Amino acid sequence: MLRGLFVTGTDTGVGKTVAAAALVIRYRRRVPAAAVKYWKPIQTGIEQDDDTAEVARLAACGSNEIVNAGVRLERPVSPHLAARLAGRPIDLEGLVAIAGREPDSARLIVEGAGGVLVPVNENAFMADLVARLALPAVVVSRTALGTINHTLLTIQALRGRAIEVAGVIMVGAPNDDNREAIERYGNVDVLGVMPRFDPLTPDRLAAWAGAELDLRGRLEPLLR
Repeated sequence: MLRGLFVTGTDTGVGKTVAAAALVIRYRRRVPAAAVKYWKPIQTGIEQDDDTAEVARLAACGSNEIVNAGVRLERPVSPHLAARLAGRPIDLEGLVAIAGREPDSARLIVEGAGGVLVPVNENAFMADLVARLALPAVVVSRTALGTINHTLLTIQALRGRAIEVAGVIMVGAPNDDNREAIERYGNVDVLGVMPRFDPLTPDRLAAWAGAELDLRGRLEPLLR
């Protein structure tokens, strides 16, 4: 059975890639007899953005900590549109098969593209890929105004497909009121509040992940 976490977000550009790198840093040595790996199943705009390379940089990943396979599309648009323009429809079963080839010891930190209701083809959304992989989801959201609505809608969309929501990582300046509202109305734990690092360096991210991410250990049982 596949084990790991699916990192999704309330929007594109919210901070999923940096959060995924932080999860790799946090758990690569905390889960005995397991191999924590990063995987980006679908990447659009590959000529401008390479999230796999960025996670490898931020988390100082070796080649054995990266699953470098999946759909890679040139246009920086929604997956369904990028695939249509490239004439290469996205097949969810093919992506599930990639994950299925990983050894039992693998624990995948999977990063989605955009939010959970981004279409990946004419019939499926990103949330359907999460459901097919059967992984708990970590939602990355902003701390700013509007995040309560966006985060609760994302949680509702996931739970409506019987996907476990493992927690939320908020990104930006701390906002205790928004954090409390998300935890209360979403019935979910906020695993940490990550700043917008400037500059964004591996050392700064590692220091935050070690000191601030999931201090109550909510995620560790899901990766064992």
